[in-house]
Amino acid sequence: MTADPKPSLWRDSRRLRASWHAWISAEAMPSGPEWLQWVWTLLFSAGLAVGFTVLGFVMNARKLSDWLNAGSWATWYWRNLVVCVTIGAVIHVMFSILIPLVGGRERILQWPRWARTMFFSGLPLVGVVIGWVPGMWLAGMAGWMRLDWSQGGRVIGLTALMGLVISFLMHHWFAAKNRELLAERRATETQLRLLQGQIEPHFLFNTLANVHSLIDYDAPKAKAMLGAFTAYLRASLGGLRRESGPLEDELALAEAYLTVLRTRMEDRLRFEIHADAQARRVALPPMLLQPLVENAVHHGLEPKIDGGTVRVDASLREGFLVVEVRDDGVGPGASRRGGNGIALDNIRERLMAQYGDAASLSLEPADPGCLVTLRIPLAS
Repeated sequence: MTADPKPSLWRDSRRLRASWHAWISAEAMPSGPEWLQWVWTLLFSAGLAVGFTVLGFVMNARKLSDWLNAGSWATWYWRNLVVCVTIGAVIHVMFSILIPLVGGRERILQWPRWARTMFFSGLPLVGVVIGWVPGMWLAGMAGWMRLDWSQGGRVIGLTALMGLVISFLMHHWFAAKNRELLAERRATETQLRLLQGQIEPHFLFNTLANVHSLIDYDAPKAKAMLGAFTAYLRASLGGLRRESGPLEDELALAEAYLTVLRTRMEDRLRFEIHADAQARRVALPPMLLQPLVENAVHHGLEPKIDGGTVRVDASLREGFLVVEVRDDGVGPGASRRGGNGIALDNIRERLMAQYGDAASLSLEPADPGCLVTLRIPLAS
């Protein structure tokens, strides 16, 4: 398997997109550093301030000169920005405190939908009510906030009205974005499942051709190869019907695949699979391991005249399921075949969507060969 050919800018843009998705959607796992979540809060607040500034001019500007007064635009945008940033900061802090207190985002995703809606919609409403008064004071509009008997009801009513308006706008905007992200994820998963359901023609035809030729002079071997191929088909098609499954199933799929190839490659392919009993029970998305094993054979061992060994090790380490796929083939140099970047990118996209930054896929030289390490958090 060749080293990841994608430049760091591409990886950073993918991580940036995942961080944005985690900020706007309750369904996405946190990604990127915490300060980046604050950047999204500030940028959203700045955009919201633009909307309120335009709305203010629509409601109050009477003459063309009012619209062309750049100083007035700057003044009111600054005031709206201070108010919106204050409210945004209050809401951000509230989420940062309360989400861990209720068990984390994964626990929240197990709640009924109505409870999640109440949590992610009600908390911003409370944050608006709490943050609007200090925001107005910081914006230099404390004169509007005199809480005497004559204006107390007006201030309270105005605060509640502003809270309802902002929360209404935020709720519908976030709901629309969340639906957009869910539709995008479903489309990606559908495409992925279609790709997973397509067996590579050369693998299918080579296997059937080998079975056909073995029938005449080595029927037991042909029977064993056909049995391994049947097991591979059963395991791969079964993985398409579920969202997750135990590592045990992934290991069985990898073993069936390697058994089929070993019958064809004979002494040029050897493999070992080792996994702790606890590691075998860990659930993970389907079809994560098999592409790594396939790439180890196709890109590492097949180009090598005398072949080699593929070794799969799985264990639990410091709160992670760690799966290593090692081959002693040609190594991640120019002599290895290209074309595996799509498989790696696909796996990384799935890990990012499922686990955020908590999971990782790394590739490095093994001297000889190549080592691919998959790390998945046990908490997920």
